[in-house]
Amino acid sequence: MLAKHSILARLLVVVMVGCAILAAPRPSTAGSAPDTEPYVKYYLVTARYQGQPENLTEIARRFLGSGERSAEIYQLNTGRVQPDGGRLTDPAALKAGWYLVLPWDAAGPGVEYGQLPAARKPSAGPTPTRSPGVRPDGSPSPSASPTAPRSPAGGGPAARCTATTASSGRSEWAQLRMAADSAWTLTRGNGVKVAVVDTGVDAELQQLSGRVAVGADVTVGNGRGDEDCLGSGTAMAGIIAADDSVEGSPVGLAPDATIVPVRMVRSSGGARPADAATAIEVAVSTGASVVALGSRVDLADPAVAASLATALEHDVLVVAGAPVKPTTLPSPRGGSGGGALVLTGGVGPGGQLAEKYLDGSVEVVAPGIEVATLGVGGGKIVGNTGTEFAVAFVAGEAALIRAAQPDLTAAQVKERIRGTADPVGGQVAEGDPRYGSGMINPPASVAPSVDGRDPAAAQANRGGGGTLFAVLLGLVLAFGAGGFLVFRMRRRRYAG
Repeated sequence: MLAKHSILARLLVVVMVGCAILAAPRPSTAGSAPDTEPYVKYYLVTARYQGQPENLTEIARRFLGSGERSAEIYQLNTGRVQPDGGRLTDPAALKAGWYLVLPWDAAGPGVEYGQLPAARKPSAGPTPTRSPGVRPDGSPSPSASPTAPRSPAGGGPAARCTATTASSGRSEWAQLRMAADSAWTLTRGNGVKVAVVDTGVDAELQQLSGRVAVGADVTVGNGRGDEDCLGSGTAMAGIIAADDSVEGSPVGLAPDATIVPVRMVRSSGGARPADAATAIEVAVSTGASVVALGSRVDLADPAVAASLATALEHDVLVVAGAPVKPTTLPSPRGGSGGGALVLTGGVGPGGQLAEKYLDGSVEVVAPGIEVATLGVGGGKIVGNTGTEFAVAFVAGEAALIRAAQPDLTAAQVKERIRGTADPVGGQVAEGDPRYGSGMINPPASVAPSVDGRDPAAAQANRGGGGTLFAVLLGLVLAFGAGGFLVFRMRRRRYAG
């Protein structure tokens, strides 16, 4: 009887909050600078290289394979205060002892990875704190976690919160690696709703202005989800749909998509499986075609698995973190459904995993270590580590695909994501148990064709290939039979 009443109560909550969700633009606030150094790839400038003074063009050619990419190095380092107090203002004027931050794919003798050893801050500010995504020994931690309560910068809903996420400096290796701007000539995610099931989303940020729905707060039953105390939901939303309205702020993969925030994490940072289950059902009820699940959603919980099974009966793509413990994955009730589940792993610029995922559980990977994200209460750019940020990148890619190819089912969208992923490191073509199909590739996933054919069309025609073959074979046999009869008739005529 109690279980029956619990189910009825959850259904009532879903109906109430699902009907109340409306898109609502909010005021905006300006962003601010980061307050500590991230883990990056970098190079220590020497006095001379092969007898010539160091310059950005030669460094780009050496480590990136093209001198034209010197502009990327310049953008990553302009204005940065060097150990001697100088700043990079002239691409041809480098000094020995300077540290240059390099793009994510830089490689070669002299390329280092870590915090800049002697970097200075441009001005006085708060005492730097260690990134939540890095242990004291410098190795990546499983995921970012909330810090002790502190007052966030700026005003807005976050200023009333009792806790916020820890933050670190920025590194845009992830955004550079995704190269989403190469896809924007085809799609920017317009018309696609992406539900973020996590801590809510700070809708007052300028980078998200006008593209965050009111959402829902299932922890209280009738609250709204467009406020965020802890920050991870806001960070996920920024990765998915932040725009370029603030100079220097990282832009999301699908900046024209709409975010539907569904809060299932309490201000204390705790989360109940029942709330997570309800949040998934609410997310589907809003009409979102992509659902991104935060790290506090436990796929192994029976209530969550049941809600996911229900969600998969709809044409919804659910993106979740790959499990770190044995988990029975949900499937649509009745054995079939239009939805799809993508299990995602987070990686760093060197291919290191954000967590120790269950062997063979990862289907694709995306950036999840030291990712530049939006912070609550002013839009400060922070660095974060965690599988949920990789989930956000995959959700952003899914939004691009669903906008570019609205006729594709969720299962076909998943196939596109996996089919266009790039191998990671020494990964073999058949897949790697650590990386699944590999690193997602948003521009390739929205391209009209892959290897000369449309993967979605190929998927749709797999069942019709036999029919086409049968028709052609029938024509061949018919023409053959006709020719044989003509030949026999002519022989008889000549014989007579």
